[in-house]
Amino acid sequence: MINFKRADHFQIVVPLERLEEARIFYTDIIGLERIERPKFNSKGYWFNIANIQLHLSTEEAMPRTSRHNAFEITNIAAARLHLQNHNVEFLEEPVIPGRERFSFIDPFGNRIELLEML
Repeated sequence: MINFKRADHFQIVVPLERLEEARIFYTDIIGLERIERPKFNSKGYWFNIANIQLHLSTEEAMPRTSRHNAFEITNIAAARLHLQNHNVEFLEEPVIPGRERFSFIDPFGNRIELLEML
């Protein structure tokens, strides 16, 4: 058995030629705090997101899938409006009782779900 304590980080990948665009999207649009990343041979950025980290790295573009990360947030209506104001693509999710939620697709094809517990 594994005794989990918490999620530490998750990773999102973007094509190498769009890495700087992704850094700007995740800092300026999403509002994440950039933190120091160890000196790896690969390129990327790390960010704080709530009590975990987002590790942004590079890989060849892949077809869109249903794989995603999900985050509980407060004020989902304000989050939706903020993303709409930045022309971010949305996906509506099936209803789950007790949650309001939607997904968005970042400019690099990554699907991210936001949800608010009712």
